[in-house]
Amino acid sequence: MSKESKHFDTLAIHAGGSASPDGSLTPPLYQTSTFTFETAEQGEARFAGIEEGYIYSRLGNPTVKLLEERIAILEGGEAGLSFGSGMAAVSAVLFAVTKSGDHILCSQGLYGCTFGLLQMMKEKYNIEHDFSDMNEEEEILSKLKPNTKLIYIETPINPTMKLIDLQKVVQIAKSKGIPVVVDNTFCSPYLQKPITLGCDIVVHSATKYIGGHGDVIAGLVVGKKEFIQQVAMTTKKDIGGIMSPFDAWLLLRGLKTLPVRMDRHCDNAEKIASLLKKHKNIEQIFYPGDTEHSNYGIMKKQMSKPGGLISFTIKGSKKDAQNILNRLQLIKIAVSLGDTETLIQHPATMTHAVVPEESRLDMGITDNLIRLSVGLEAWEDIWEDLNQALNRM
Repeated sequence: MSKESKHFDTLAIHAGGSASPDGSLTPPLYQTSTFTFETAEQGEARFAGIEEGYIYSRLGNPTVKLLEERIAILEGGEAGLSFGSGMAAVSAVLFAVTKSGDHILCSQGLYGCTFGLLQMMKEKYNIEHDFSDMNEEEEILSKLKPNTKLIYIETPINPTMKLIDLQKVVQIAKSKGIPVVVDNTFCSPYLQKPITLGCDIVVHSATKYIGGHGDVIAGLVVGKKEFIQQVAMTTKKDIGGIMSPFDAWLLLRGLKTLPVRMDRHCDNAEKIASLLKKHKNIEQIFYPGDTEHSNYGIMKKQMSKPGGLISFTIKGSKKDAQNILNRLQLIKIAVSLGDTETLIQHPATMTHAVVPEESRLDMGITDNLIRLSVGLEAWEDIWEDLNQALNRM
């Protein structure tokens, strides 16, 4: 099927084919650790790279390969690579691009475990990093160093929902020959395609919107074919953070409904955000679809919709925030996002607890900040639960 002639909704279901030799509608699950060779000479040829074919599921698997092909097409990239978790994907990319003595420039705000990984790389491997708000060209240029090997961005940033103008960063990065890596987890390729905006590499925690059902842990990377092959034959093969065939099968299933789910997430979030903004106990909301959001213009430029996540600060303390979470009945307290269920969490003590307080505050993560992943339930029921918890402050 020609990817150029199909819409995203069709590609999410059909891109890459079915990997089925017998016409099965659903892609087969190749739940095997190894593959047999017809002859010893065939085994030699495959290990030597002379003959294409499968050897061992850590190195390649038909179910996993189909997922990798499909996500690459959806992101507008040349090739994809799968991992056992989002952090396995992030670490594989960072390890593949850097060596001791190098430097990474990051957006001002990162997922807590990404922050922790960067700290470990600094302490153990002498790989430095700095943070930039990436608002102005001069500020970005001032943070770049001769040994800067990549620019790493989250947009929207977790959990403050700040957006980075990717085209602005790409223009600067290209002039310096520095690759740009974007964590696209909060958007999925349905809402944002960094590669089509000039970025080099996209990473996903596929656990979130791509899986969509809270039943799989996985990571994905998309980029140029040469880079993906480099990562596949080094950090993925030798460190071994691979995805299982069953998890790939679950993600292929999840991708089929991604457009439908994302539309509902976005529609629900828009309604909830407008109501939160008017509530007497809310101090501020952080939602890219809010016309008063400082980055609303960036959202309109590089995202098709504002997404399904809302962060907000309450007029109260950490204890008040925790009490709100404890009073909820329908909404679940959990640190993931993108599931069918609406999930809520307290970033300062949960996803970003590993980040030192001073750094957290620099990122805008205060004790009265709450993050809400709006699910697929009726928006009226989500609001009823949230409203009753807020009213009891």
